[in-house]
Amino acid sequence: MITVHHNLDTYEFETLDQAMAWAKELGEFVVIKFNGSEVAGKFGVDGIIDGKLPTGEAYKWKKRRRR
Repeated sequence: MITVHHNLDTYEFETLDQAMAWAKELGEFVVIKFNGSEVAGKFGVDGIIDGKLPTGEAYKWKKRRRR
């Protein structure tokens, strides 16, 4: 059983594919728990084109190096 936590609600799915498809369609931050693992994030960002996300927001990422 796969559980997806969104805000204060919990949803259950039979497969990880079903859970990921639902989370991608929702387009908001969720936590997916399965087999003792946990995946968190906003699913559905498929690519970055010209420095922008599909939503039109600017993509910002900086690698922090530890010394």
